[in-house]
Amino acid sequence: MIMEIDHVTEIVVDAARVAILPRFRALAEGEVAEKSPGEVVTVADREAEELISRRLREVLDAPVVGEEAAADDPRLLQALGEAPAAWVVDPLDGTANFVAGRPDYAVMVALVRGGETVAAWIAQPAQGRVYVAERGAGAWRDGVRLRREPAPGDPAALRGAALTRFLDPAAKARVEAAAPRFAALRPGSGCAGVDYPRLVDGEQDFVLFQRTLPWDHAPGVLLLTEAGGHARRLDGGPYRPADPRPGLLDAADPACWGTARSLLLG
Repeated sequence: MIMEIDHVTEIVVDAARVAILPRFRALAEGEVAEKSPGEVVTVADREAEELISRRLREVLDAPVVGEEAAADDPRLLQALGEAPAAWVVDPLDGTANFVAGRPDYAVMVALVRGGETVAAWIAQPAQGRVYVAERGAGAWRDGVRLRREPAPGDPAALRGAALTRFLDPAAKARVEAAAPRFAALRPGSGCAGVDYPRLVDGEQDFVLFQRTLPWDHAPGVLLLTEAGGHARRLDGGPYRPADPRPGLLDAADPACWGTARSLLLG
């Protein structure tokens, strides 16, 4: 699959160069819209998704489940559980950061076969970094093999993030009460394409998500697990892109996952 990996990397980087980077801190009036309460979309999102989707079909003629296309037609999500193969595309993850002029945004693609993610790409255009993973083969950052080291055993030495925006009040209160037990508990970057690489690179030891939209997590979960990390639903079950249930905890290793799960959610 190595040629396919390289080809898709080129597609993702080209889309960022053409549709995204020229508009960073340069969005014109009318190029940002609210697609749902608290969620914005830009002309860069839409143009990048169109470019990426068209070229991915040339690599492998399979359904493309893009974030913006699925917002218009949620039935596209069915392909993740029903089609033999499907692409998943987040053309601009962290759109709110992008609109605000913050560099924490990413372009993400995953290939799903038989309901399982088998390849993933995460590009961070502002930093000029590209992360790639292939199931059973490993994970890389700019061609350098990645391996996540185990986290400290002491909870007081753990650093993590918990995205509490979509938690119910009781769960949010538990997470907030647990914060002093850790070395650091931050709210996350507002971009899964930044939070997952930070976990893989050792900048944090765990991340708790409530929403589990496939374009946010299919790429990152594969990157993490191929680097040696641990990603599970809150009940301990595996993550699959077609599963719409909320709740996902990602960690450096199984022991760290268990500690974070116990302290954050009881």
